[in-house]
Amino acid sequence: MTVRDAAVAGSFYPEDARQLRAQVESLLREASAPALRPKALVAPHAGYSYSGPVAASAYKCLQAERASIQRVVLLGPSHRVPLRGIATPACTGFQTPLGDIAVDAAAIDAVADFEQVHSNPQAHAQEHSLEVQLPFLQVLLTQFELLPLVVGQCPPAAVAEVLERLWGGDECLIVVSSDLSHYHTYSEAKHLDRHTTAMIEALSDQLQGEQACGCMPLNGLLLAARRRRLQLRTLDLRNSGDTAGPRDRVVGYGAYALY
Repeated sequence: MTVRDAAVAGSFYPEDARQLRAQVESLLREASAPALRPKALVAPHAGYSYSGPVAASAYKCLQAERASIQRVVLLGPSHRVPLRGIATPACTGFQTPLGDIAVDAAAIDAVADFEQVHSNPQAHAQEHSLEVQLPFLQVLLTQFELLPLVVGQCPPAAVAEVLERLWGGDECLIVVSSDLSHYHTYSEAKHLDRHTTAMIEALSDQLQGEQACGCMPLNGLLLAARRRRLQLRTLDLRNSGDTAGPRDRVVGYGAYALY
């Protein structure tokens, strides 16, 4: 197995496996979630002290579904590598302190013929938006394979086209990694993020980067959800001023479930 090593263990979350598991389990215990069976989740991707409580609000929904989910299609934005289209990894596994997760090679092959999809190991090497989701999935799910996709400049229809082919049934969970507004005052961020959440609840595929840093994969998911007549529920909406940071320059976080 060729493994993509953990890049942000020790900074975004603990590098010690026992400490990491204990933190994730604690976050999940403190979170609450409605009784629903999600097809897709949207969760934030900052350091766990900042966005972990909001992410846990999304992942709490999976506790009753842990045995049925066998594949996770995980999409997030590219923070470090300029990118057009959708980047697949070249490795066969992703590592966290909790162990290695197998990459679903068959799922990669299933979307390899799309023009917007290409292999780009550099896009994955240091990308935290995908990595920080993995410990939550490892703690919650019994056993699963992963299809990690880094999404750059890509129209909603092109992302939705890939998701449609991977959609599957109850065995497949889709997760989009996205924060909301960045570096506004606390009151400004609350106003902006409420507006963004209203667009997300309306399944709008017109989100912009200043509203959600993961707008590219999120717009594609919302378009696919609208076509499939899914419902969306907002599970949590906070910012770093509510969790672990000052209130003069905050980052917004939202958790959403589509079912």
